[in-house]
Amino acid sequence: MKKPKFTGSVPEHIAIVMDGNGRWANARGLTRVEGHRAGEAALMDVIEGAIAAGVKYLTVFAFSTENWKRSPDEVKFLMNYNREVLRRRRDQLNEWGVRVRWAGRRPKLWPSVIDELLTAEKLTKKNKGLVFTMCVNYGARTELVDAINQMIEDKGSGKIKGSITDKTVQKYLLTRDLPDVDLFIRTSGEQRISNFLLWQSAYSEFVFSEVLWPDFGHKDLWQAIEAFSKRNRRFGKAVDKPKKSKGSAK
Repeated sequence: MKKPKFTGSVPEHIAIVMDGNGRWANARGLTRVEGHRAGEAALMDVIEGAIAAGVKYLTVFAFSTENWKRSPDEVKFLMNYNREVLRRRRDQLNEWGVRVRWAGRRPKLWPSVIDELLTAEKLTKKNKGLVFTMCVNYGARTELVDAINQMIEDKGSGKIKGSITDKTVQKYLLTRDLPDVDLFIRTSGEQRISNFLLWQSAYSEFVFSEVLWPDFGHKDLWQAIEAFSKRNRRFGKAVDKPKKSKGSAK
């Protein structure tokens, strides 16, 4: 894949809510699970596009802590799907130099899914390319509650010295080894975060694409990156630049 050119800087860390699989399938007279199957090709194309663009970190929302509320058949499919995608694609990702990571909670998650996640992590741990994080059984509020409870425990036992800072909290997150999110993308036209990377996305730029996830590809990713590259990220700072009137003295 040819390396694209952008107007400005490329985001270091991109997060994606891969939304719209069900609607894509239903519009074609298919079941929701068929939409999830179609999303696999989109994911691989986006990963390849991220590598070509020079993105260093890509984090995707594969299964949320709220997704357990879906029908038993869909939950069962998604568990099997995440497991099988890892099994099918880990060698290809390894050949691409991708380092696979997992962010999520163990409780309720199928042991076979955890095994595949950990196997992919072990296989690719020495890779120096794109860091690809799959958030499986992940919820940002739960992540923060778990972090707070652990900090309280460690504070009481003396493991934490002094006051708790932003850097302290970062060390207790599931994404502790990742930088903050620069670009947050959600597909399918929905405009909400849905409990994904709340802390990490405090200063993210957002792009909400109308494209349903199975139709989203590397060109759509690059379009989002181009939009990001044109934005002025001030991080709370401001520069006073009043416009001069046409009649003002030079």
